[in-house]
Amino acid sequence: MSYTLLKGEFVIRYPDLPRQGPEPDGDTVKFKPDTPALVEGLPRPSGTPPKINGRGISTRLEAIDALETHFGDTHQELQGANAARDELLRLLGFTNVVYFPDLPNKVQSADQDTIRGHVLSNGIDGNGRLIAFAFTGEHRGADGSAVFLDEAGVDRSVNAALLKSGLAYPAFYATLPASLRDHLATASRAARDGNAGIWPRATGDPDSSAKIADLHALQQAVIWPKLFRRLVPYLASGRTTFDGFDAWLREDPVNRDDQLFLLQKGEYGNMHDVVRAAGNEIQLTAWPEDFIISPDPAPPGAPVHPRPAAIGDVLIVAALPDPVGPDGGRERVTLINATPGPINLQDWALLDAAGGRHALSGTLGGGDVHQVTLSGALQLGNAGDALVLTDGAGALVDQVSYKPDAVLAGRTICFGR
Repeated sequence: MSYTLLKGEFVIRYPDLPRQGPEPDGDTVKFKPDTPALVEGLPRPSGTPPKINGRGISTRLEAIDALETHFGDTHQELQGANAARDELLRLLGFTNVVYFPDLPNKVQSADQDTIRGHVLSNGIDGNGRLIAFAFTGEHRGADGSAVFLDEAGVDRSVNAALLKSGLAYPAFYATLPASLRDHLATASRAARDGNAGIWPRATGDPDSSAKIADLHALQQAVIWPKLFRRLVPYLASGRTTFDGFDAWLREDPVNRDDQLFLLQKGEYGNMHDVVRAAGNEIQLTAWPEDFIISPDPAPPGAPVHPRPAAIGDVLIVAALPDPVGPDGGRERVTLINATPGPINLQDWALLDAAGGRHALSGTLGGGDVHQVTLSGALQLGNAGDALVLTDGAGALVDQVSYKPDAVLAGRTICFGR
């Protein structure tokens, strides 16, 4: 599957406002993209726009769920939660990270406040965060370009490293391609079978139930973080047993009883279908890698795709239909992005009057000009022709035409605007 490449820097501390800085944990880190407008162009499966500002955007690491260092006024077992956080920052290259004694989730000092890196993203989650695989260093591709991520590529991600170390649970959403899901599931099982990381202390899973009497006991338990996040409000409401947990989940199919696809059964279900709870005991009846979590549904009318380009956002400004010498592979069309922000040209196309088509890709920066060398089925007619530019949905973005008397060998035709 293709992901959008975003270059930038990971941020763990604001030098001017350190006590108001980011709170990195084992599966979330702040990322400041070089081209913030690229984030606006990502899909929004839950209909939530990206929560991005001049300091960046919180990035949720795809496919993993680490123990919570902070969740409301509580947390999970800090030994495992802090180990995942510390390993994430180490993998990204941060060193000598020290936290405020009275604000244990905010960075007081570190050798680096920011580190260069890149992410591969395919969308925005229901909390407005970037969903991404995180990588260190620079990528040779162009910022905003489409990158195909395979198993070898995902193994280079920080996400995969945390899963293989046993410091994070798997959490496979429907946004994750099946091939990568299967690959990462194998890695997670290997970590569990090898008793790596948190797995020797894990409970509340198909192998053993968790005995939890209250919120304090919950903070000491190593259980699947998504289940923990459901248990916190349940116990905080004053309930003392799990006898009513099933009914409580079912009361809210969006925020509690997540829709799941159960891989072993090949059918859809909900969170209550994989949880057994009674008295003070609770457990998952399936391992987290054996079901797929559906993203929160978008509210009615909320757009789930980025705004399509409007007519005139990208213009065909010039064409060279008759280059000096052979025409094949030397004809050119010049495009300009008339908007201030970048536009992703993935799946866009140029078409001519005869039905020829030339596929486009990559990103055209705000105000930038791009010269397209034509090849394949699209050939500019020397006896006049028409050109049409369409977006990824096939909608018209621009169209121009020229007459035979405008065609001169080696001369570029400029389309007045």
